[in-house]
Amino acid sequence: MARSTHHHDYRILLGLLRELREGAGITQLALAESLGNTQTFISKVERGERRIDAVEFAELCEALGEDPKAVFQSFLQRRAGQKGRGAKLSSRS
Repeated sequence: MARSTHHHDYRILLGLLRELREGAGITQLALAESLGNTQTFISKVERGERRIDAVEFAELCEALGEDPKAVFQSFLQRRAGQKGRGAKLSSRS
């Protein structure tokens, strides 16, 4: 299981969130203010210095005017496209 903010899959997720923010014409500062946070927080998230949890992911998506389920589905599609047929599956008992 990936825990690092430098993991390839996590970088895909961060890139998607940044694309959504930029595509919406929202600055880091405006996004941060809508979340009641700082621009530094958004910057660290986008650079991978600050890992986000599921609740923060949902809040970020909603602040960008996006459906978190749709954004996550888009992430999964990008992830699958990057991994191709050689995707590593985790085995759980």
